[in-house]
Amino acid sequence: MPVKITVIGTGYLGATHAAAMAELGFEVLGLDVVPEKIEMLQRGEVPMYEPGLEELLRRHVAGIEGSTGRLRFTTSYEEAGAFGEVHFVCVNTPQKHGEYACDMSYVESAFDSLAPHLTRPTLVVGKSTVPVGSAARLAKRLAAAAPAGEAAELAWNPEFLREGFAVQDTLHPDRIVAGVASEKAEELLREVYATPLAEGSPFVVTDFPTAELVKTAANAFLATKISYINAMAEICEAADGDVVKLAEALGHDERIGKKFLRAGIGFGGGCLPKDLRAFMARAGELGVDQALTFLREIDSINMRRRGHMVELARDAVGGSFLGKRVAVLGATFKPDSDDVRDSPALNVAGQIHLQGGQVTVYDPKGMANARRVFPTLGYADSAPEAARGADVVLHLTEWSEFRELDPAALADVVSERRILDGRNALDPGLWRKAGWTYRALGRPQA
Repeated sequence: MPVKITVIGTGYLGATHAAAMAELGFEVLGLDVVPEKIEMLQRGEVPMYEPGLEELLRRHVAGIEGSTGRLRFTTSYEEAGAFGEVHFVCVNTPQKHGEYACDMSYVESAFDSLAPHLTRPTLVVGKSTVPVGSAARLAKRLAAAAPAGEAAELAWNPEFLREGFAVQDTLHPDRIVAGVASEKAEELLREVYATPLAEGSPFVVTDFPTAELVKTAANAFLATKISYINAMAEICEAADGDVVKLAEALGHDERIGKKFLRAGIGFGGGCLPKDLRAFMARAGELGVDQALTFLREIDSINMRRRGHMVELARDAVGGSFLGKRVAVLGATFKPDSDDVRDSPALNVAGQIHLQGGQVTVYDPKGMANARRVFPTLGYADSAPEAARGADVVLHLTEWSEFRELDPAALADVVSERRILDGRNALDPGLWRKAGWTYRALGRPQA
């Protein structure tokens, strides 16, 4: 019989993991302390937008007609402890308020709530992104609090989900990292991931610290690559170069590669910024802060991109936003998501609003979340509505819907045909042919 799995925390990571485990053939029980979230999931609805997730969920949630019934949800840790043989902890680890460090309170609460109900041999698997050293501490905490004692083992199995591709990344991962302290824990994780392993996904077995470091090191590397090309965009601005052509030439070098070399207004979201800062904070605690001092400049470059876009927009409308209408296309930090956490697009919109601009935002999926974060901004139900009467249009999230806009049709509704491409994703020729003044970051002459 396949092992029974629980998933603690049913946010973005947890809901995806629970549905994917059911898809792989396991009986799964998802747990959350928020009853409203559990009620929504029991109806086969997800509390966030992620392509393919709701369809996957509805294939397996018990009580939905035609489903396998392999996936149920609860708010009871007692029920979870009695049900599961493998418990995945998928709760959030946000940045501490006013600090760079990671807030471990949700992880610690999950362990403390689950442990008293572990009365038999079991494996608890951490998937949350945590500071290195956390797993060893949590393993001791778990063994001390669980009735099963040391038979309640810990493993660390970091997640590598990309928003917009989370279902694919869970069912067909490009690697599976297992930080384990025993052969038994390794065997159980190999059983859980038997299907992707059979498809060829690499299985990397490590100790606890290395498994914890893989996720933070990967995010730090990706952030470095993004900020590197944005630093080159700053040079191109000063030297009249073209950062898109520069990135194209660099990308042909196999040692560098093409991915993450698109210059723009930088990265955001709930992972890269906070993981970068938590990594720096933890390095300081370990006494090796000098090893990661370069990440401070990576963070600084990223934040400068937002300010530079505001400056370009202000210059485009004559040096002041007062009395000017600004259309912002995009609110989420990336396309195919409704996530507006630390969104560069919303940050730029907010800065312009504070400087007196009349800002109207449109995003295909992120409108509700954007309104909650920035209720004082204006919002529209379509790109043409957002652009109506605009003195400048800002393209800040690279949704395919925006790349497919008809520049000639949009020209009929704006006050001035000016567009600033904050993602270097639009075709300058098409927009100029329709009479637009086109400007992109790092391409002053393009």
